[in-house]
Amino acid sequence: EVQLVESGGGLVQAGGSLRLSCASSGFLFDDYAIGWFRQVPGMEREAVSSIKFSDGSTNYADSVKGRFIISSDNAKKMVYLQMNNLKPEDTAVYFCAARRGYGSSWYRKYDYWGQGTQVTVSS
Repeated sequence: EVQLVESGGGLVQAGGSLRLSCASSGFLFDDYAIGWFRQVPGMEREAVSSIKFSDGSTNYADSVKGRFIISSDNAKKMVYLQMNNLKPEDTAVYFCAARRGYGSSWYRKYDYWGQGTQVTVSS
């Protein structure tokens, strides 16, 4: 059974940092990519970043480039999202998701999802 569990969300002031973690299990790590998405009520899920385990290739949304860093610990099957210089507009529920192959910015291409973790950035 594939499982993804996010952690690390919370409340932070603008300019601060948080590190989100995604613990994964139940699938062949090297065949998959993990994506981070975020969603605010009433809006569609938005791609933030993705990483492919086998070659470490990454992608970032323009809105987070230079501020967020995605990384993985393949031995632990963990993916991290280091979020720096946070802005109030980064406030959302953040999800990690898994799909075979390369990362994608289209959330419907992902097969497995975590339950999400809330990130709130105060001004």
